[in-house]
Amino acid sequence: MRLVLDTAAMVAAIRSDAGASRWLLRAALEQRLGLTLLVTVPLLIEYEAVMTRPGHLTAAGLSAADVGVLLDAVAAVAEPVRVAFLWRPTLADADDDMVLEAAVNGRADGIVTFNRRDFDTAVEQFGIPILSPSEAVKRLEKRS
Repeated sequence: MRLVLDTAAMVAAIRSDAGASRWLLRAALEQRLGLTLLVTVPLLIEYEAVMTRPGHLTAAGLSAADVGVLLDAVAAVAEPVRVAFLWRPTLADADDDMVLEAAVNGRADGIVTFNRRDFDTAVEQFGIPILSPSEAVKRLEKRS
Protein backbone atom coordinates (compact mmCIF):
# COMPACT_ATOMS: atom_id res chain seq x y z
CA MET A 1 0.00 0.00 0.00
CA ARG A 2 1.45 3.32 -1.10
CA LEU A 3 0.75 6.10 1.37
CA VAL A 4 1.65 9.73 1.95
CA LEU A 5 1.65 10.82 5.59
CA ASP A 6 0.80 14.42 6.18
CA THR A 7 2.97 16.39 8.58
CA ALA A 8 0.56 16.13 11.51
CA ALA A 9 0.67 12.33 11.24
CA MET A 10 4.47 12.43 11.32
CA VAL A 11 4.40 14.68 14.37
CA ALA A 12 1.95 12.34 16.07
CA ALA A 13 4.30 9.45 15.33
CA ILE A 14 7.10 11.03 17.34
CA ARG A 15 4.91 12.38 20.13
CA SER A 16 3.04 9.17 20.98
CA ASP A 17 4.61 5.75 21.03
CA ALA A 18 1.25 4.00 21.24
CA GLY A 19 -0.69 5.62 18.40
CA ALA A 20 -1.57 4.52 14.90
CA SER A 21 0.77 7.11 13.40
CA ARG A 22 3.75 5.54 15.21
CA TRP A 23 2.57 2.09 14.08
CA LEU A 24 2.53 3.25 10.45
CA LEU A 25 5.94 4.88 10.69
CA ARG A 26 7.42 1.77 12.26
CA ALA A 27 5.87 -0.53 9.67
CA ALA A 28 7.30 1.65 6.91
CA LEU A 29 10.77 1.79 8.47
CA GLU A 30 10.75 -1.97 9.01
CA GLN A 31 9.38 -2.46 5.48
CA ARG A 32 6.51 -4.60 6.74
CA LEU A 33 3.05 -5.34 5.38
CA GLY A 34 3.80 -3.95 1.94
CA LEU A 35 3.68 -0.37 3.20
CA THR A 36 5.56 2.13 1.08
CA LEU A 37 5.80 5.75 2.13
CA LEU A 38 5.89 8.26 -0.70
CA VAL A 39 7.88 11.45 -0.18
CA THR A 40 9.08 14.46 -2.10
CA VAL A 41 12.00 16.68 -1.15
CA PRO A 42 9.69 19.59 -0.20
CA LEU A 43 7.61 17.27 1.96
CA LEU A 44 10.68 15.95 3.80
CA ILE A 45 11.78 19.54 4.40
CA GLU A 46 8.32 20.35 5.76
CA TYR A 47 8.46 17.31 8.06
CA GLU A 48 11.80 18.49 9.43
CA ALA A 49 10.71 22.10 9.87
CA VAL A 50 7.64 21.13 11.88
CA MET A 51 9.00 18.10 13.75
CA THR A 52 11.96 20.11 15.08
CA ARG A 53 9.82 22.83 16.65
CA PRO A 54 10.74 23.08 20.33
CA GLY A 55 7.31 22.03 21.60
CA HIS A 56 7.31 18.85 19.52
CA LEU A 57 10.88 18.00 20.48
CA THR A 58 10.11 18.44 24.17
CA ALA A 59 6.91 16.36 23.98
CA ALA A 60 8.72 13.61 22.06
CA GLY A 61 11.83 13.69 24.23
CA LEU A 62 13.96 14.05 21.11
CA SER A 63 16.63 16.41 19.85
CA ALA A 64 16.72 18.01 16.42
CA ALA A 65 19.57 15.60 15.61
CA ASP A 66 17.34 12.65 16.57
CA VAL A 67 14.66 13.89 14.18
CA GLY A 68 17.31 14.25 11.49
CA VAL A 69 18.36 10.63 11.97
CA LEU A 70 14.71 9.51 11.83
CA LEU A 71 14.05 11.46 8.64
CA ASP A 72 17.22 10.07 7.08
CA ALA A 73 15.83 6.61 7.81
CA VAL A 74 12.49 7.59 6.29
CA ALA A 75 14.24 8.90 3.18
CA ALA A 76 16.20 5.64 2.92
CA VAL A 77 13.10 3.42 2.82
CA ALA A 78 10.53 5.74 1.22
CA GLU A 79 9.88 5.91 -2.47
CA PRO A 80 11.01 9.28 -3.77
CA VAL A 81 8.37 10.97 -5.88
CA ARG A 82 9.33 13.21 -8.74
CA VAL A 83 6.84 16.04 -8.94
CA ALA A 84 6.18 16.13 -12.65
CA PHE A 85 3.12 18.32 -12.32
CA LEU A 86 2.20 20.89 -9.67
CA TRP A 87 -1.42 20.93 -8.62
CA ARG A 88 -1.29 24.32 -6.89
CA PRO A 89 -3.34 25.86 -5.64
CA THR A 90 -5.83 23.07 -5.09
CA LEU A 91 -6.31 23.01 -1.33
CA ALA A 92 -6.77 25.83 1.15
CA ASP A 93 -3.36 25.25 2.78
CA ALA A 94 -0.21 25.33 0.62
CA ASP A 95 1.41 22.76 2.93
CA ASP A 96 -1.47 20.39 2.18
CA ASP A 97 -0.84 20.96 -1.53
CA MET A 98 2.64 19.46 -1.01
CA VAL A 99 1.05 16.32 0.42
CA LEU A 100 -1.46 16.17 -2.43
CA GLU A 101 1.26 16.59 -5.05
CA ALA A 102 3.26 13.73 -3.55
CA ALA A 103 0.15 11.56 -3.57
CA VAL A 104 -0.97 12.37 -7.11
CA ASN A 105 2.48 12.20 -8.69
CA GLY A 106 3.36 9.07 -6.70
CA ARG A 107 0.09 7.30 -7.48
CA ALA A 108 -0.71 6.88 -3.79
CA ASP A 109 -3.31 4.49 -2.48
CA GLY A 110 -4.13 7.02 0.21
CA ILE A 111 -3.27 10.15 2.13
CA VAL A 112 -3.00 9.69 5.89
CA THR A 113 -4.18 12.73 7.80
CA PHE A 114 -6.16 13.86 10.81
CA ASN A 115 -7.62 16.66 8.65
CA ARG A 116 -9.91 14.74 6.32
CA ARG A 117 -12.00 17.81 5.54
CA ASP A 118 -8.93 19.72 4.31
CA PHE A 119 -8.40 17.10 1.62
CA ASP A 120 -11.96 16.77 0.27
CA THR A 121 -10.78 18.06 -3.10
CA ALA A 122 -8.25 15.21 -3.32
CA VAL A 123 -11.04 12.67 -3.17
CA GLU A 124 -13.32 14.55 -5.54
CA GLN A 125 -10.73 15.54 -8.15
CA PHE A 126 -8.17 12.72 -7.97
CA GLY A 127 -9.96 9.78 -6.37
CA ILE A 128 -7.32 9.37 -3.67
CA PRO A 129 -8.75 7.99 -0.43
CA ILE A 130 -8.21 10.09 2.67
CA LEU A 131 -7.52 7.93 5.71
CA SER A 132 -7.03 8.58 9.38
CA PRO A 133 -3.97 6.83 10.79
CA SER A 134 -6.16 4.18 12.43
CA GLU A 135 -8.05 3.55 9.16
CA ALA A 136 -4.72 3.08 7.36
CA VAL A 137 -3.58 0.58 10.01
CA LYS A 138 -6.83 -1.39 9.64
CA ARG A 139 -6.46 -1.53 5.85
CA LEU A 140 -2.88 -2.74 6.13
CA GLU A 141 -3.78 -5.39 8.69
CA LYS A 142 -6.58 -6.66 6.42
CA ARG A 143 -4.14 -7.04 3.54
CA SER A 144 -1.67 -9.12 5.51
